[in-house]
Amino acid sequence: MDTALLKKSLRSETLKRRDALSPDYRSRAADAMADQVGEFGIAKGAVVSGFWPMRTEVDVHPLMAAFAEIGARICLPAILDRTTIVFREYTPDGKLIDMGFGTMGPPETAAVLDPTVMLVPLVAFDNRGHRIGYGAGYYDRAIAGLHAKGILPRLIGVAFDCQQVDFVPNEPHDIRLSEMLTESGLRAFEPG
Repeated sequence: MDTALLKKSLRSETLKRRDALSPDYRSRAADAMADQVGEFGIAKGAVVSGFWPMRTEVDVHPLMAAFAEIGARICLPAILDRTTIVFREYTPDGKLIDMGFGTMGPPETAAVLDPTVMLVPLVAFDNRGHRIGYGAGYYDRAIAGLHAKGILPRLIGVAFDCQQVDFVPNEPHDIRLSEMLTESGLRAFEPG
């Protein structure tokens, strides 16, 4: 099976498992993840990018609030066009606008920030730190853009345990995660 078909199949199977989780379970898991914020070792003033959850993704609002509580600056991705996202500063009481795909984000008036820590959404992941997203490549391009600026953000995938698969086929443009946060805890991947 070619890489694109394998990714499509893994995406479909994993989304079915994630969608089968009850709302109550997803809520408890999100709270459990937020309770682990002390394990991250995030410095006050660090810029952390979160994301507005789509469909049955982990609700990272409690986690973003916990980071803000310890003094991190929070930003959310803003879709500029079909290939580009930037990260705009997010405040819980700030205005949000529709970003498409069922997501919300800060308006153009919000400051654009370069995150040093990124909470990365995903559909599936493996124990090597490779991930499958929704297929548009926004995050791979955004991370590559940060790398081009000399910024090497800490990449933390956020998902439920049921989203782990045996193997994610990777291509040269795919950027590995350094860590993974699930309801079971935060774990680092071996450098590859």
